[in-house]
Amino acid sequence: MRFYTKQHHFYCGIDLHADAMYVCILNSVGEMVVHKNIFTKPKAFLRLIKPYRERLVVGCECMFS
Repeated sequence: MRFYTKQHHFYCGIDLHADAMYVCILNSVGEMVVHKNIFTKPKAFLRLIKPYRERLVVGCECMFS
């Protein structure tokens, strides 16, 4: 994407399902800092990312058919 022109401190990928989401957070050198399956609830997600939130980029994968 054109507007991402710098390195970020943390990257978060989410595989989203109706009842659960699989969350993985990597640091800027590609080391895994979080690798967890949690309930699909906003509070659970916000609690999990709290230490990284200020410098976090999030991408989400989900598919509805």
